Amino acid sequence: MTLTARPTAAWLLPEDCRLADLLEVLTDRTRIEDHPHASRLAGEVPVYAADRLADAATGALDARRAVLAEISRALADGPGIVVVEGAFEPSVVDRVSSAFQAMIDEQHSAGTASGDHFAKPGANDRVWNALEKLAVADPEAFVDYYANDVLALAAEAWLGPGYQVTSQVNVVNPGGAGQTVHRDYHLGFQDEQTCARYPAHVHALSQVLTLQGAVAHCDMPVESGPTLYLPHSQKYAHGYVAYQRPEFQEYFVAHHVQLPLAKGDAVFFNPALFHAAGTNRSAGIRRMANLLQVSSAFGRAMETVDRQRVVEAVYPALLARRAAGAGERALASAVAASAEGYAFPTNLDRDQPISGMAPPSQADVVTAALAEGVDPAELHRRLDAQAQARLSH
Repeated sequence: MTLTARPTAAWLLPEDCRLADLLEVLTDRTRIEDHPHASRLAGEVPVYAADRLADAATGALDARRAVLAEISRALADGPGIVVVEGAFEPSVVDRVSSAFQAMIDEQHSAGTASGDHFAKPGANDRVWNALEKLAVADPEAFVDYYANDVLALAAEAWLGPGYQVTSQVNVVNPGGAGQTVHRDYHLGFQDEQTCARYPAHVHALSQVLTLQGAVAHCDMPVESGPTLYLPHSQKYAHGYVAYQRPEFQEYFVAHHVQLPLAKGDAVFFNPALFHAAGTNRSAGIRRMANLLQVSSAFGRAMETVDRQRVVEAVYPALLARRAAGAGERALASAVAASAEGYAFPTNLDRDQPISGMAPPSQADVVTAALAEGVDPAELHRRLDAQAQARLSH
């Protein structure tokens, strides 16, 4: 995987971001000969036909590995994105869309319309944890939808076996505003100062822990606002600390690629690719996409630890150390070893971000309680409330 940064740079800092470095990366060009199973190139993006891709991958093991390697190269060293036409059967998509729409209608009836990380609640429509909700609402449709060779092929190409699929439905209504350019989960959900605290090799690691995908649940002409992309931008090492800066956002607006999609088409891309959902300028298209976030099997610890139990056990000792004058750094280190320091996974219907793109972590709750000097019973109440909010149902 090619990443442009100074060879000696251990830290990727906002003040070191230069648009010229990104432009150097973007001189790379996609070559059709590097994608022998693709039908064509469109705006630097290789476009595959689902039946041809599946046929090539169902032969001998070496043939399947060749397809997996081709997709992996495209996501890592190529444009960072592939389009697969006809990836999902339209009749199956329609059935699943009906289930998703019923979920959206239920949210509206209950007065709990969900927003995403960018739009205000009610402006567009979002169904969080649509994977679990679909499984419960229509198990047969779930099986028909996810028994999909193309999705499995893309996930295995990027993540290997044992991956975990999650899904969020996003509907951008006519007139609905698009997103600003961003990168995705994990580091893409942190602000630039938080990202800068992670060493350079973690910036490279973040993008290989997740595969992003989107399935078109309706025809998406350009005026309906299908996602905007900047091919090859995933190779810019400073991208996680750069994309929020004005000069990078302005360049993206002026030079992005936007591809129309048909119902059932799928897009898979490296989460570090600069991208953004487009504004829906159509008169009557409710642009529905099922956003797939597929995670590596390896993003988990080896042992099961009840972090709340650990925190509540040591909290009186933390209070005592604080009262005795222990330094903030020492206390923070003890909290980091005991509490869950990451905000995800969570239930984004109930545990929504207050500011930024991530809700408070368990460590944030403990740190705040410690700063306020609340008693152990109050900490228990706060942690229980957070734990309940994070349950999927």
